[in-house]
Amino acid sequence: MNGLYRLIRFSLLASCLVPAFAVAEPGSHPPTIQHHQLTLELLPDSHQLIATDRLTLSGGASGRDLSFSLAPTLQVDRIQDLTHCPDPCESAPEIAFARDGAAGEKAPQRVILKQPVAGHGDGAVRIQFSYHGVIDDPPRDPRHLRFVTPSETSGHIGPEGVYLSSESQWYPDVDDSLATYDLTIKVPEGWAAVTQGLAQSDHARWLVSSKSEALTVVANRFVVKTRDWKAQSGQAIQLATYLFPEEAALADEYLDASARYLDAYIPLLGPYPFSQFAVVENFFSSGLGMPGFTLLGSGVIKRHYTQPYALGHEIVHSWIGNGVFNRVSDGNWVEGLTTYLSNYYYHELSGDEAQAREQRRLMLMGYSVYVRPGEEYPVRQFAQKHDEKDNAIGYQQAAMIFHALRQEVGEAVFWRVLKQIPARYLGAVADWRDLERTFQEAAGRDLRWFFAQWVERAGVPKLELSGFDVRPAHGTSGQVRALDAVVHITQEGAPYRIPVELEFVLSEGRTYPVRIQLSDAQQDVIVPLAERPLAVRLDPGLHLIRRVARNELAPMLNLYVTDAQRTVVVPRTSPQQPGPLAEIVQRITAQEEAKSVAARTTVREASESAGPLPSGSLLVLGGPGENPAATDVLRNCGDHVHVTDKGFTVEGQSYEGATMALLVSCRRQDHPGSVVTLLYGVTPQALGRVARLLFFYGWQSYVVFHDGAVVARGDWEDRMSAEVRIETR
Repeated sequence: MNGLYRLIRFSLLASCLVPAFAVAEPGSHPPTIQHHQLTLELLPDSHQLIATDRLTLSGGASGRDLSFSLAPTLQVDRIQDLTHCPDPCESAPEIAFARDGAAGEKAPQRVILKQPVAGHGDGAVRIQFSYHGVIDDPPRDPRHLRFVTPSETSGHIGPEGVYLSSESQWYPDVDDSLATYDLTIKVPEGWAAVTQGLAQSDHARWLVSSKSEALTVVANRFVVKTRDWKAQSGQAIQLATYLFPEEAALADEYLDASARYLDAYIPLLGPYPFSQFAVVENFFSSGLGMPGFTLLGSGVIKRHYTQPYALGHEIVHSWIGNGVFNRVSDGNWVEGLTTYLSNYYYHELSGDEAQAREQRRLMLMGYSVYVRPGEEYPVRQFAQKHDEKDNAIGYQQAAMIFHALRQEVGEAVFWRVLKQIPARYLGAVADWRDLERTFQEAAGRDLRWFFAQWVERAGVPKLELSGFDVRPAHGTSGQVRALDAVVHITQEGAPYRIPVELEFVLSEGRTYPVRIQLSDAQQDVIVPLAERPLAVRLDPGLHLIRRVARNELAPMLNLYVTDAQRTVVVPRTSPQQPGPLAEIVQRITAQEEAKSVAARTTVREASESAGPLPSGSLLVLGGPGENPAATDVLRNCGDHVHVTDKGFTVEGQSYEGATMALLVSCRRQDHPGSVVTLLYGVTPQALGRVARLLFFYGWQSYVVFHDGAVVARGDWEDRMSAEVRIETR
């Protein structure tokens, strides 16, 4: 998978809610926390924290039974009733409590108050928790070869760094609370902490005045750089970087990029919701967006993570996901809209139509490759991504749905609503129903059919041009022609109601686009033309989310990855001798152990004697000199690729030298939906870095590497919007 596509998937919403408990009377609103006043001391060497939390609860909390969630490794020392104790409170009465850890070792404990708390007339109460304990879940490498996720941890305090998120359950919480925070943090000498909100002068106290569903704290040995900045809109925003000393020189690059994206998105989405935006370096692999900052692993920081799909994506989350919230139980729309605005629309906004089209192409490919027929589910059911199928539905399909919505309601309405969403729901929860209501109000018409078709229905259309002919138009002169275009929509269930662009190819390279509306499974479209066309293209701009058949996609490694039948063909010496190729086999074998035997990849040694190749897609490791199966790959590639002892030629361009390597995929002629892929290095050393990142380069027909760095890439035989020649009668 290439870096572009991989990092598109990298960004995660970091505000996962932790189950909490509150006992409420039937028909009444349960209590919620309105404000946390926290004092936190971090002890990295012993993995401990010591904390107090003064909670303000409302929603009829007075006289109610209350219970709170907290990490099972934290010990509550005492709970005090501050409701009627004036500040500063010297001696507040203690409240008896019980601990219920029956939910399991990793599940949050319930801290249950044994008696109701008497509140003010409005039912508000103030309670102080004093507690301490260990948060020590060291980050683990993600269990995926192709799908990049943050390292897996619920939270960690250690000498290498501190990461406390909502999953850490590090402060007492009540379900569905949207609170403000006043946090004072004590860290070891030489350390700095960062969280949401605005840092006070000494960076030890943070004020979070915007309501948030969770609070994340990060601490490490940071070099901090801040910049007082004013957007073109006039809004003052403090920009900051918290980088390790080794990367501190990159601060200005990240500050400049942050300013650039804020200036791009403030006009689209309204005022930036927070007083600060910070880029924070993390001690483990991550690409997380929190209110007011983004947390990026060191490996990402070093790769200049300033592209639209990267830093731009995280900044859009400031409005969508971290400013306006969504409950994943009601469907996650924020990733689709964020992906649309950052990964895609920024290129359109910048006037780069070629890159905008490429992003649409990647989205269609992602869906068609990773969502197998019969495995679709409605976008409305997407909560968060666990694998590439979730990513294709919740990010890519959802992004293309917003593209379709923009075409349906028009430019003025679409962009007006995108400003209305943060204005109306900032600091609150919005779901798909709220979006539907807001767009309907702005458009002044019923859009129920649109959301039912695209959001609540599983799958996407599959379109096919079944045939065309040209005949004289009735009632016109002999010079005028009309085209009868028969468009077949192949799908399960009722046909989609969709607009589609047809592009007729005329002489001298001219084209004639026509936008049509489809609503039937088989529909004849008659388009008057002034001259005879040469060919027709379906959806040439790739504006419609649809399923593209595997044999219409450009051959690529990811077609091997998703084939039902996969075989790795290795040189005879590779499994026994350590090296890059053996490392690939070991990683594949380790991952496949979790699958059923029938679904596993087959690993097969190359045979000296020619024999029939197995069905499905093949990954051949090593060139013809060490792996006889490489010859079969090159035979399927035809004139696209030639390999020699000193290098190789791709599309007529020669590459030679000990540091050169090639990853190439070609369509398998005897199995139309499958591919053959070759990984070849002129020397074993040329494959060292490539082997570790092999499955991140899965979206091109060929990728050429020089000393592990990509120097060329491209596709062939991409038929996603192929021409169909016109037949004359």
